[in-house]
Amino acid sequence: MNHLKTVDVLALGFMTFALFLGAGNIIFPPSAGMAAGEAVWSAALGFLITGVGLPLLTVVALARVGGGMAQLTAPLGRRAGLLFAVAVYLAIGPLFATPRTAVVSFEMGLAPFAGNQPLPLALYSVVYFAVALFLALNPGRLLERVGKLITPILIVGLLVLGGAAIFAPAGEVGTVAPDYQAAPLMQGFLQGYLTMDTLGALVFGIVIATAIRDHGVDMAHRVTRYSIMAALIAAIGLALVYLALFRLGATSQGIAGEAQNGVQILTAYVQYTFGTPGSLLLALVITLACLTTAVGLIAACGEFFSSQFALSYRTVVVVVSLFSLLVANLGLTQLISISVPVLVGLYPLAIVLVLLSLADGLWLHAPRVFVPVMAMTLVFGVADGLAAAGFAAVVPGFLARLPLAEHSLGWLLPVALALLLAVLYDRWQGRLPE
Repeated sequence: MNHLKTVDVLALGFMTFALFLGAGNIIFPPSAGMAAGEAVWSAALGFLITGVGLPLLTVVALARVGGGMAQLTAPLGRRAGLLFAVAVYLAIGPLFATPRTAVVSFEMGLAPFAGNQPLPLALYSVVYFAVALFLALNPGRLLERVGKLITPILIVGLLVLGGAAIFAPAGEVGTVAPDYQAAPLMQGFLQGYLTMDTLGALVFGIVIATAIRDHGVDMAHRVTRYSIMAALIAAIGLALVYLALFRLGATSQGIAGEAQNGVQILTAYVQYTFGTPGSLLLALVITLACLTTAVGLIAACGEFFSSQFALSYRTVVVVVSLFSLLVANLGLTQLISISVPVLVGLYPLAIVLVLLSLADGLWLHAPRVFVPVMAMTLVFGVADGLAAAGFAAVVPGFLARLPLAEHSLGWLLPVALALLLAVLYDRWQGRLPE
């Protein structure tokens, strides 16, 4: 069989949607919406560019090269490509993102009832990763277990929450915060980074392709086609969720004006609108969103490390789950403080890699373009990572004076110049002899 039924395509799209929809995707839009106030839709547009557009392009880029990061990074050379892939998988997997799904779901779902203490977190994380490991041990069943079982429950919960945000707002749209007055679209653009979905898409591409192949589709062009269809379904779902949550935040200043983050905004809204049943609904939605993301990340790490090193898939997913369990018990604050510098350094690399890959038809010899442009991006990624880690003193001062540096986008102009020079050199050298 080299085709999927319509119901399987929809299930694949729902699975992809669920893989992307983690806790960060639910808690960041309300806080951005509240800060944006009357400029909510400009901020939402910026958020959709980085929170939906870039991940969609990443899945498309991976689908075009066969679903794996090894093919995507091939123009960099095997060693450089492997180092980048390992860094991404470790960051989005056992070091940061996977443990965060457990901690965030605990703090939003169970901590309000059981208390935010080490023992409840330890017990919860044991059960949480046991379930995630069970679901990830058989990646061929991900489509049924996630796409057809867990995701419908998640979607129903989100429909209730999103419908209430649209038809039962807590109040009028609030005022614009100072940070959003000058450039709300740019602020929304930067807030979309926090979802980390572009890095996640680099990881999930192989999971999506594997799920398609496990259903008997082995023709490369059909795998690409179904991967893109799944990404489009997921992108539409994510965009609708984000828009509803932006409106929720923008109309909640009256009941949660002192809130410091999206968790507090959502908690205040559901308590105001639904009471205790709303809190239980929020706990269910957040737990399922985090769990599906964790399953996808664990499975992706298993596929990658077992294919690149002499390790079995089962061994990798067990080790990743156990390590994530240990890291989760460090607590959310410590976890975020450690992860932010790494993610700040990796994100520009991921964006540039995807865009270069999508434009591969323009290069006469891809390595001539990929290597210098990615090298320039790496320099600025390391500088931004050091600054985010509190080592700004060791970063040259002129970098802070570059255009858009105040928006953490100082790397754009140097990378664009490196790209121009690389393209000119590529054209000058011409095609390699056959």
